Amino acid sequence: MAITLNSGFEMPIIGLGVWRMEGKDIKDLLFNAIKIGYRHFDCAADYKNEAEVGEALAEAFQTGLVKREDLFITTKASFKLTLMFLPNPYLWNSDHGHVVEACKDSLKKLRLDYLDLYLVHFPIATRHTGVGATGSALEEDGVLDIDTTVSLETTWHSMEDLVSMGLVRSIGISNYDIFLTRDCLAYAKVKPAVNQIETHPYFQRESLVKFCQKHGVCVTAHTPLGGAAANTEWFGSVSCLDDPVLKGLSKKYNKTTAQIVLRWGIQRNTVIIPKSSKLERLEENFKVFDFELTKDDMDLIKTVDRSYRTNQPAKFWGINLYA
Repeated sequence: MAITLNSGFEMPIIGLGVWRMEGKDIKDLLFNAIKIGYRHFDCAADYKNEAEVGEALAEAFQTGLVKREDLFITTKASFKLTLMFLPNPYLWNSDHGHVVEACKDSLKKLRLDYLDLYLVHFPIATRHTGVGATGSALEEDGVLDIDTTVSLETTWHSMEDLVSMGLVRSIGISNYDIFLTRDCLAYAKVKPAVNQIETHPYFQRESLVKFCQKHGVCVTAHTPLGGAAANTEWFGSVSCLDDPVLKGLSKKYNKTTAQIVLRWGIQRNTVIIPKSSKLERLEENFKVFDFELTKDDMDLIKTVDRSYRTNQPAKFWGINLYA
């Protein structure tokens, strides 16, 4: 199942995020995911495992496990690198003025000729720390060193150059709100194909999702399960997987709570990229196409929204970018 982007390319509606995955485990993880049926992978330079992902992909292609054209790979520059079976990376925050170099660096590490999707990781530029360096540039007071000389519009036009150069097929944004998305649509010559945001039952962001979809921008849900153990460990947040309403639906449909949440995301017409390093979870998360939530149950899930963000980079950056 896939969504057709405004660029004309298809993006698998479910992908696998590789955040917090150790290099030595990546090969088995990707190979198992491919065998299960995943064709979309989400990476980031900030994950510090692009080279290992590239090695695994090269072997998968060489052994005939899968063809390059079967995958959708996303990565983020100076924001993060996303990889989907059909490559797609992210631009990191410190690379806003070095977009082409950052993209080429990710391509080299991933051993790819092109990316399916390249995203601006966060709508902010920071002091440049070197292409490929993803550490956050902090000032002496521990607050993020924000570069006010590089505009998001300038960054976006450099992203557009990547399309004309044939380095990427689609470009997009990540962690943009309605106002920043609106501005991007106004100055874009090539419209953003995707806005990747945190959204799950506890953080539904219905207005932002509807705005993007109305204007032809596909929404990808990162943290689609509310972060679960990972975000509890890093940010002390609470997971929606323990919600009694969602647990009740789990019993009704004889599915896990995670499957209920992922199915809800799919029925919102959002792309979902859950992360797991466990084989049983990989299989479980992919088995969400054999049932459908009723309209009443979709409406019921609306009632659990807490406007609750579980991924909060302020812990590391000393500043709340969402203030």
